[in-house]
Amino acid sequence: MPVAPIDPPPRLLMGPGPVNADPRVLRAMSAQLVGQFDPWMTATMNETMALYREVFRTANDATLLIDGTSRAGIEAALVSLLEPGDRVLVPVLGRFGHLLREIAERCGADVHVIETPWGTVFDEEQLADAVRRVRPKVLATVQGDTSTTMCQPLSQIGAVCRELGVLTYVDVTASLAGNAFAMDDWQLDVATAGLQKCLGGPSGSAPISLSDAAVDVVNGRRHVEAGIRESGDDDRGERIRSNYLDLAMILDYWGPRRLNHHTEATTMLYGARECARLLVEEGMDAAVERHRLHGSAMTAGVRALGLVLFGDQAHTMNNVVAVEIPDGVDGDAARAQMLTDFGIEIGTSFGPLHGRVWRIGTMGWNARRDAVLTTLAALEQVLRAAGTSPAPRAGVAAAQEVYA
Repeated sequence: MPVAPIDPPPRLLMGPGPVNADPRVLRAMSAQLVGQFDPWMTATMNETMALYREVFRTANDATLLIDGTSRAGIEAALVSLLEPGDRVLVPVLGRFGHLLREIAERCGADVHVIETPWGTVFDEEQLADAVRRVRPKVLATVQGDTSTTMCQPLSQIGAVCRELGVLTYVDVTASLAGNAFAMDDWQLDVATAGLQKCLGGPSGSAPISLSDAAVDVVNGRRHVEAGIRESGDDDRGERIRSNYLDLAMILDYWGPRRLNHHTEATTMLYGARECARLLVEEGMDAAVERHRLHGSAMTAGVRALGLVLFGDQAHTMNNVVAVEIPDGVDGDAARAQMLTDFGIEIGTSFGPLHGRVWRIGTMGWNARRDAVLTTLAALEQVLRAAGTSPAPRAGVAAAQEVYA
């Protein structure tokens, strides 16, 4: 039977991600394909690597893209670093710490976990004490966990880990470009991200950066596929247990040898390059400040509507706020009304917070004034229809004071 062309409804995505992609990113992704070893293509790959060095604030040569969503980047990092029996320490402050734990367990690692209540973070000295006690091969943590909206401080732990010979891995999917992050200054070894939050693109590409020490660990497990081996391609160490996410082979693919691994996701490369280009053009400090400004306006607005903020407000991300759903309000019904009546999506959360909080994001292309004010105006109407009594225009007025 006939099937209509794709025609998605207009939506303003103000949840914890994904968000609306920047129109300039979508335009870049409409460009025609070229072959994966075309000189223009390999030059574009090199440009993308250079741009993401600025985004991650690193000089790491091994800064590239994993073709897949942000979870592909996470898994590529962990499956390539961890061998069966390796000790790994995972601090859990929300859902995505539990994800790191599961992936590490699937790698066969000896996983040690410390936990803090949802809505709080670890003091860095707590992390340092745990590292000294456990002495893991890898400390694997999340900077910004959207399930709780918390931003874990990490500026000091890298130095402690370097001193003890511990590698650091950080998932910055939800935080990169919206919150301070300085990979080299903080002495971190591996970081992975995704495009669909503060970078302002669609999901499907996972930027990653690895220090020289991390590259040495990965290359210590290098096995080249039969059929493309060349003289000197001797197998090393325990083979990485994923072919597609094998960072040793992916590094060869992005490196000077251009050793064939998989067909590059060309359209996603275009989009990822444009996300980074726009951020570098704006300036990373300016991008973080933009997210802080619009996040502050959203926070002021929801408070003025009578909503109670969730979690330790000294350690929230700039780009997403969680609020307690008022007593007597059906949280899912209110979210549905936001979507059907106003075309605006906000989120709930997971696990112990499902149905207890709403999460409202201001990130990427949507970290802008009109998106914030429109969301607050719609939320006021939905709250009133649900039986609460916010002061007329209170949310919008409070946000405008932040912008004044």
